[in-house]
Amino acid sequence: MSDGPVSDGGEGECWATHLSCSRSGETAPLDEPAFLSPRGAPWLVNYLLDPTRGQALRERLPGRPWTLWRYRELLPLADFAGRLDLGEGGTPLLRLRKAPVRCRLWLKEEAGNPTGSFKARGLSLAVNRARELGAPGVELPSAGNAALALCAYAAAAGLPARVAMPEDTPSNIMRRCRDHGAEVLTSPGTLVDAAGRLSGDDRGYWNLSTLKEPYRAEGKKTIGLELAEQFGWRLPDWIVYPTGGGTGIVGMAKAFDELEALGLIGSERPRFAVVQMAGCAPIVRAFRQRKTEATAWENPETRAWGLRVPKAIGDFLILEALYATDGRAVAIEEDRLPAVTAESARRHGVRLGPEGAACLAAVEDLAAVGEIQGDHRVVVFQTGHPDNYLSAE
Repeated sequence: MSDGPVSDGGEGECWATHLSCSRSGETAPLDEPAFLSPRGAPWLVNYLLDPTRGQALRERLPGRPWTLWRYRELLPLADFAGRLDLGEGGTPLLRLRKAPVRCRLWLKEEAGNPTGSFKARGLSLAVNRARELGAPGVELPSAGNAALALCAYAAAAGLPARVAMPEDTPSNIMRRCRDHGAEVLTSPGTLVDAAGRLSGDDRGYWNLSTLKEPYRAEGKKTIGLELAEQFGWRLPDWIVYPTGGGTGIVGMAKAFDELEALGLIGSERPRFAVVQMAGCAPIVRAFRQRKTEATAWENPETRAWGLRVPKAIGDFLILEALYATDGRAVAIEEDRLPAVTAESARRHGVRLGPEGAACLAAVEDLAAVGEIQGDHRVVVFQTGHPDNYLSAE
C-alpha cells in the first residue's frame, strides 16, 4: 500500500491514502508504524472517496461473504489476499418486539464474533497491520474482551503477545489468553494500573491500546457500515452504545462520513447515546458540563469491566460525535442490571452481558423523558457474550 490510493478499480482495491492527526490535520504515510500523533492524539485513516466508487462498492457487495471484509476498499490492508481472517464481523441485527418501551428496537448482536465480542473487529485490523508493518510482538492492557481478541489474532499471526489485566478479571479470560500462548500479567486496581505493568519493557512490543494506533478504529467502524447496509442505507434514529474507550462511537461516526462521501447515504445521522455506569462515567459528566474533553474519573467502580475506563484518550472525539448528532449521555446504576438481564432472557430469548443490559436500561431512561419515541428506530449493542464475564470456577 503506497501513500496514494490504488486506482485500478480491481476487486481487491483499497482506497486508503494517508493518515491524519485527529487534532491538527497533520498527515503521515500509511507504510510506516504509527501510534499517537505528535499532538498526542489518535491518527485517523483517510480514503479517496466519491459517488462513482460508492456505486461500484454497492454493486460488489451482494456477491461477497457476510464478514467485515466485504468492505475491503475501506479497510487499509496492503495484502488483502494474505490477511488473517477468523470470520469477524457480519453480525445479526435482532428485532426486539417485546420491549417494555414504545419504539422500534433492534439489538446488534456482537457476541458471535471470534472470541465472543466486538473487540475482534478492531484487533483483527490492528494485528493484521502490525504484522504487515513488522511488529516484533503486540501487547495491551485490557479488562478482558480486548485481551482475548489480541491473543487470538496474535496467535494466528505468529506474533508474541502480552496482556495486562486487573486482578479481578474473570479467571476464564486469563486462562483462554494463556491457551493462545500469550503472557498474562495481572495488577490490583484498574485498567490504568494494569497498563503500568507493561511500561519499561525493552522487548519493543507494539501497544495496540484503544485509539493509540490507527487501525482498531478502522475495524470497529465496520459496525457502522453493516448497520447502514442492514437498514437499507437509511440509518436508524438512535444508536445506544456502551462506551469505555469509545472506539465504536469514533469508528461509526467515521463510517457514516465515509458513506456520505461515497453517495450511499445522505447527511442525516443517528443520535448517539453514550452509556456508562454510574460508578465510572467520565464522558457522561463531561457531556452534562458541555466540556470538549473529560477529566479522569477517580476511584472507578463497576463490574461491567468494559466500561471501567477512567479516561478515554479519544474523549474529545466521542464528545464531538455526541454534540454533532444532538446525542445524549446516560449513566446507569449497577443494581439495575440483573433485572434488565433477566427480563431480556424471558422476553426476547437473548442473554445479555452487562454492557448490553446497560444499553437497554438507557433506552428505558431516554424513553421515560420523551427523547426516544414510539416511531423511532433504535439500535442497542450487545458488545460481548455473557459467558465472557464468568469465572472458570
